[in-house]
Amino acid sequence: MFSFVTLPSIIAKYGIFNSSFAESPPKNTELHCTVYTPSGNQGLVYFYTYLKDLLSGTGFLEMTSLFYGYYTIDAAWFSILRYNLPLAYLLATFAYLALSLLWIIKRSVEGFKQNLVHHEDQFQSYCNKVFAGWDFCITDPNAARLKHRSLQYELQTDLEEERLKRKIADRTMKEKLRIYSLRIFINIIVIAVLSGCFYSIYRATVFSQENSNKDVGNKNFQANLFVQYLPSVVITLANFIAPQIFSFLITFEDYSPAFEIRLTLMRCVFVRLANIGVLLFSLWSQISHCTTDKCKACGYNYELYPCWESEVGREMYKLMIFDFIIILAVTLFVDFPRKLLVTHCSCKPVQWCGLQEFGISDNVLEIIYGQTICWIGTFFSPLLPAIATIKYFIIFYIKKISLIHTRKPAARPIRASSSNFFFLVVLLIGLVLAFVPLGISIAHIPSSKACGPFRSFNTSWAVVPATVLGFPTGLQQVLHAIASEAFAVPFFMVICLIMVYLIALAGAHKRVVEQLREQLALESRDKLFLIRKITEAQRCP
Repeated sequence: MFSFVTLPSIIAKYGIFNSSFAESPPKNTELHCTVYTPSGNQGLVYFYTYLKDLLSGTGFLEMTSLFYGYYTIDAAWFSILRYNLPLAYLLATFAYLALSLLWIIKRSVEGFKQNLVHHEDQFQSYCNKVFAGWDFCITDPNAARLKHRSLQYELQTDLEEERLKRKIADRTMKEKLRIYSLRIFINIIVIAVLSGCFYSIYRATVFSQENSNKDVGNKNFQANLFVQYLPSVVITLANFIAPQIFSFLITFEDYSPAFEIRLTLMRCVFVRLANIGVLLFSLWSQISHCTTDKCKACGYNYELYPCWESEVGREMYKLMIFDFIIILAVTLFVDFPRKLLVTHCSCKPVQWCGLQEFGISDNVLEIIYGQTICWIGTFFSPLLPAIATIKYFIIFYIKKISLIHTRKPAARPIRASSSNFFFLVVLLIGLVLAFVPLGISIAHIPSSKACGPFRSFNTSWAVVPATVLGFPTGLQQVLHAIASEAFAVPFFMVICLIMVYLIALAGAHKRVVEQLREQLALESRDKLFLIRKITEAQRCP
């Protein structure tokens, strides 16, 4: 986005390399739809006003290259080369989403192969852990203790799963009815918790949007900032409270330890990612809410959102900033004081609480949550990936210091063989979630007529047909043929045939692997038989 959108815009606006530009004029639209007056700071400005603008993305940041509204160029000329910025903006968005999808699929396939290899039968799993589970490169005593604990936990987990399998097999019909009824009741509670979270986010977003745009004096600085950050605060509270409730409820559902972790993580993932979706739905309900003919002529609520893409970008920006503030605050004001209390205070309640565990899964989910915000927000705030990069560079060292000095290892370590694949699948879910709001914003919601590179088009996607119309007639016919049903249906059938072939090939490979395993087992029995015969022959005089 920086290379193909931000950098050409800056070069063209400042006339570097003898470049020039033409701004995109609004076409076929009402004049009142094109009015956009950014809330810039004028006259004497207090310092905390700049701080508020920095935290909320308003004021001096509103018309910078950070947000969508800055990019009003329709075309830039570099010597004789014409650069179509609206098309570049859209293609760059598709490019970063496509590259992310390909990278995740590639990594997921590698993890899936490792996952299949590790899903051997239980006896082979025990043998691998007992005879080949130790890492002989470990020289540090602390690392050795961690490895001991990890192997012990995995063996305990395997034994617990075997015990649960026997318990499930021996369950009577009455016990089955009881446990299934309890699980249904707990899932109803989970749905109620999720519904409460979603409704709270919706109401907080509506309240924030209706009240944060009002003019406020300097005395109401804190109140206005809180109102602007209210959706982010509610989302953060939901992300913290809901997983605690899920972790408590899962203990009553009588699942295996491994499945407990996966189900809890999936619920936590759903909460985090769905909260972003509810926030965007709440914003769109406000953006598309029109009650007058003037508003309907624009296609969106032009009075509250003259540049609605920048408003969505500011919400994603605030989520990113607030997430960073929370992580930093928890480390400084919770983890370190807790470490000092546990180290220097011998009170039984303090020692019973102990140090906070470092949960790898929770930290990975935080990163996936931030990455999803970045994927969604980049279209509305092209420099958001740069902010995310700086944020996670700092967070890495914060987490490293916290891990070494203030945390203890988790009592229930996760299995690396299956967790890597699981986390990549969750990341893929986050990317798919990002496709939905971006697709709706690009193809369905009318683009702002007062700002941005698409203000001369009805929607952002309309730049593609307009560009195709400028191609030679032969190329237009080829592209229309590719986009037609006559090409799509045979292509879909060929893809289905290839998938069927690959599935059949995978099944054949699986059968060959099973035969080879049986052959290895037979060879080991033959060796044992030969050893017994040799031993008996040596004993005979």
